[in-house]
Amino acid sequence: MIDGMIEQTIAALASGGLVGFTLGLIGGGGSILATPLLLYVVGVAQPHIAIGTGALAVSINAYANLIGHARKGNVWWRCALVFAGTGTVGALIGSSLGKAMDGQRLLFLFGLLMLAVGILMLRPRKTPLPAARKSDMRTCMKTAGVAVVAGAASGFFGIGGGFLIVPGLMFATGMPMINAVGSSLFAVGTFGLATAVNYAVSGLIDWRIAAEFIAGGVFGGIGGMLLATKLARRRNTLNRLFAAIVMVVAGYVLYKSGSSLALF
Repeated sequence: MIDGMIEQTIAALASGGLVGFTLGLIGGGGSILATPLLLYVVGVAQPHIAIGTGALAVSINAYANLIGHARKGNVWWRCALVFAGTGTVGALIGSSLGKAMDGQRLLFLFGLLMLAVGILMLRPRKTPLPAARKSDMRTCMKTAGVAVVAGAASGFFGIGGGFLIVPGLMFATGMPMINAVGSSLFAVGTFGLATAVNYAVSGLIDWRIAAEFIAGGVFGGIGGMLLATKLARRRNTLNRLFAAIVMVVAGYVLYKSGSSLALF
């Protein structure tokens, strides 16, 4: 029994490190990896407990990674605050609906959404990205609609929502990829926290595993943040890497959840 707990602790620390690295690197995707890792690597038995535990861990790790990006000036704070504040309402509503649905069906729907987002991000752009606009209140209010959708998806699927937030911020504000990554982390953390609170009320969080997952994620996030800053010097590399990770994880989630659904 003790050996099993040690193995599970090592798996949780390593998995958390991978999630933290992904969050620091691309501002999203970490929450996508969290639930499959908790289920198939760490050994959490119930999908909803994995979702709740992952939401808490991703939230804390996103806030930790936010500090590094903020110090480097990668965060547009006004837009980040508006996005997070508006989207949290959607996250609370979405997480309530998600708790009522079968976990494997949630994962399968999420995989389809991820696949679509990855394909769209890999398509060549016919027109150049709009120039970054001034971070005034008018620009930030344009992000409110995207924030509600991203927040609802975040809560419903038990994810941070960075894969929606990053392109949403780029589309609404014209900010560069590295600024969208940095700014998204505040919303990822806030959405994840709202979802985690909702799941905690229903007793759907494993607190010990969450603590181990978070500890691993703090160290992984440092490496991811440093690499993201270097890759930002090459215009399209970070965007392509983001899309590639999204599509790989989408295939994995579809395979695992689809196999489980076939058993019913």
